Amino acid sequence: MSARKAEITRETLETRIRLSVDLDGAGVASLASGIGFFDHMLAQVARHGLIDLAGEIAGDLDVDGHHTVEDTGIVLGQAIDEALGERRGIQRYGHAYVPLDEALSRVVIDFSGRPGLFLHAHFPRPHVGAFDTELVGEFFRGFANHARCTLHLDVLRGDNAHHVIETLFKAFGRALRLAVEADPRAPARTPSTKGSL
Repeated sequence: MSARKAEITRETLETRIRLSVDLDGAGVASLASGIGFFDHMLAQVARHGLIDLAGEIAGDLDVDGHHTVEDTGIVLGQAIDEALGERRGIQRYGHAYVPLDEALSRVVIDFSGRPGLFLHAHFPRPHVGAFDTELVGEFFRGFANHARCTLHLDVLRGDNAHHVIETLFKAFGRALRLAVEADPRAPARTPSTKGSL
């Protein structure tokens, strides 16, 4: 399998984002969005997904974090889509359960080519630090639409908003890692009877 890397730049009147992805990295994140908790979550995706993320994220935080978080999800989705190329030789599916103390979440991903987000979660409070918990859905929707994947995220239990969100991002990283891994039994085969994804 050739190098699975991509770099995407997105510039709008609301955000300027440059993001590079290495799907066969060591789990290192070098990003700063200006929203500390969001940076912490991106670091979880990198570490648990064993992908490298680097770049610059600048958004209109004087308004709020919405555009910054949503557009980061869009750019991450675009970068992973490009890094996967024709998606030959990958596992395609990934799933993970991740606990953090009382919280437990499940994430299932399918790089089907059919975008869709199915998020079932309740967040016990509206903010964690400067991060608006409503933006969890915005980030993952942007990702799913632009990575062209079906993404199911379910919070099974949890009372602490920080724990709940962290289990989602960690489980997402773990599921992503499984889905993009090379399939040693079908290294050049598209994982679909249709012949394309």
